[in-house]
Amino acid sequence: MTHARLGTPTGPLKTLAHGRLLAEFSLWSADLVRMAEDVNRVDAHVDIYHADVADGHFAPAMLLFPDLIASIRPLTDKPVHVHLMVTDNVLIHQIDQCADAGADIISIQAENTDIDRCIDHIRGKGIEAGLVLQLHTPVMTARPYLDRLSMMTLLGTKIGIKGADIDPNADARMKDARIMVDKSLAQSAGQPILLAADGGIREHSVPGLRKSGADTIVMGSLAFSAENLPARMRWIHELQGPI
Repeated sequence: MTHARLGTPTGPLKTLAHGRLLAEFSLWSADLVRMAEDVNRVDAHVDIYHADVADGHFAPAMLLFPDLIASIRPLTDKPVHVHLMVTDNVLIHQIDQCADAGADIISIQAENTDIDRCIDHIRGKGIEAGLVLQLHTPVMTARPYLDRLSMMTLLGTKIGIKGADIDPNADARMKDARIMVDKSLAQSAGQPILLAADGGIREHSVPGLRKSGADTIVMGSLAFSAENLPARMRWIHELQGPI
């Protein structure tokens, strides 16, 4: 089956900085009681806001929800990336709610069943589409969808688990993803795909992920709990990518 490139994205991802590692700030690690204050505090350092939406079934945690995203949307001009960790029976409904709430990018899990339909549904709304792979999901699973994706995220820890250390295979998986994405782009002359690393993002893990090909990292406590956030972001931006 051939899928049209519905509403080819021309939106917020095209305004992101080039040639350096990008930073997605995970709202899961913000102060949920003082969310507006935290967003205002970090906004100058953010490339993308990352919002995990989970139903407690697909992933063990119940996380953020569309109404919260809608309340954040007026606070920033930065792109908001919603990562949906929800079961198939509510997935389309959650896509609709998050789109209405102001998401700029919506990623679904590669382990959901009707990926083709959901990607086209996201793109049909004029929103960038992404795909997230759990640790046990082969990187090549994403290959059939690359021509319609704006972002591909590799989880470095078990899904929905906060504070865990990164899996020892994370760098190797990122290298494989980098090769696959670059080859696909060269063959199709399609739009670039941001490769993201999410989970286990610590000072000791970020350099290896960057060298392995990550374009962006999902920063939780590494950002929101930083004693000197400007200095931390300078370090992030100076990390060298693949040679």
